[in-house]
Amino acid sequence: MSVPQPTAAERGEHVLAVFDTAFGELLAADPAAFRVKFRKMAGSAFAFYRGTACLFYADLADEAEGGPYLDERTGRVWIHGDLHAENFGTYLDANGRLVFNVNDFDEAYVGPFTWDLKRLAASLALIGYAKALSDEQITHLVRIFAASYRERIHALALGPGEELPPFTLDTADGALLAALRDARALTRFGLLDSMTEIRDFERRFSPGGGAIELDAAARYKVLAAFDGYLETLPESSLARPDSYRVKDVVGRRGIGIGSAGLPSYNILLEGPSDALENDVVIYLKQAQTPAVSRHVTDPAVRGYFRHEGHRTVISQRALQAHADPWLGWTELDGAGQLVAEVSPYAVDLDWSDIDDPRDIALTVADLGRATATMHAAADESSGHSLVPFSTERAIDAAIAADEEGFGALLVDFAHAYGARARADHQIFVDLFRNGRIPGL
Repeated sequence: MSVPQPTAAERGEHVLAVFDTAFGELLAADPAAFRVKFRKMAGSAFAFYRGTACLFYADLADEAEGGPYLDERTGRVWIHGDLHAENFGTYLDANGRLVFNVNDFDEAYVGPFTWDLKRLAASLALIGYAKALSDEQITHLVRIFAASYRERIHALALGPGEELPPFTLDTADGALLAALRDARALTRFGLLDSMTEIRDFERRFSPGGGAIELDAAARYKVLAAFDGYLETLPESSLARPDSYRVKDVVGRRGIGIGSAGLPSYNILLEGPSDALENDVVIYLKQAQTPAVSRHVTDPAVRGYFRHEGHRTVISQRALQAHADPWLGWTELDGAGQLVAEVSPYAVDLDWSDIDDPRDIALTVADLGRATATMHAAADESSGHSLVPFSTERAIDAAIAADEEGFGALLVDFAHAYGARARADHQIFVDLFRNGRIPGL
């Protein structure tokens, strides 16, 4: 017996209800930011999907307590929370290596590992549809992702052994190597030149370009929050005491599809030497409530984090080996804040020029391996007690119980939810353009 599907009007009411829960307070505080966010989301089904993790998890909520491949361990691992095909890119790790890996951990939490895989698989269906790939080709891509994830998880579970290398300039190829080479061509001076200027023989933030000058009271509060942030840094983070010295502070409005309405600040710091070309820019941003957390009710998970800034940082340190040495947290106006470097070496994976099906397949295989490596990093060996077991062994055992069904599960979900997201995108556009979203 098939389950009746909601009408467009019924689905529209559901979308509005989820939006109100996820965005209501921020939208009321800054409707202009959400008009920009929603215009971007209206641009394509994939942009809509990127901006609606809240809707995705509301649809998956019934799986929070169970589902295929989930048990008391695999249903409670560190997950990225917003794992789509564009949330991968480059960063300079704490050892000075350029690495290609998962990025943007704002939605990270503890939950079912399959949720990350399903969110990524559905994003592949949306990208494949946008590139006019057939359903058979999309099926092939999702199976490649599933197989690559399975292969890497199994290899990691067989340890201890030789450590599997990350994607670097020496080990990556294809689109990943291209992103790493683009990142290597960037410079700290280039970033500083785009954001700052020299005034009175000292570097300061340039006016305009989204920068907001702060009054004395706001500046004092940000500097007090900065002092609190310093206490959360590992001792190895700073090369010399002068690296703590603040040169300038400006406010910025939340940018990007995921950061609408979130107040943020940029802080300019003295670099590792007196030279002006190696100063450091960090950002301080109010951390958001992750969409996953509304559907994972384990009190042990909820009680583990002091606030959302602490949750974001602890999650990223668990999921990303050798994370940004400037990564830390603080509080401002009673809200948890995420602090990290504005990296001059960040390049996101660009799908616009990956069109050949063979190139797409090679890239998808690498994303499967990167996802498995991320899941395996966050377990009892990561230094955090919330997930006190080997995640790769738990996931490996769960998949081994039904090898054949694993790829099929992700394929079926990718096609079904890809179609759902395309339909939801049209519903959203009609709601938005007809003035149906409250507060806008």
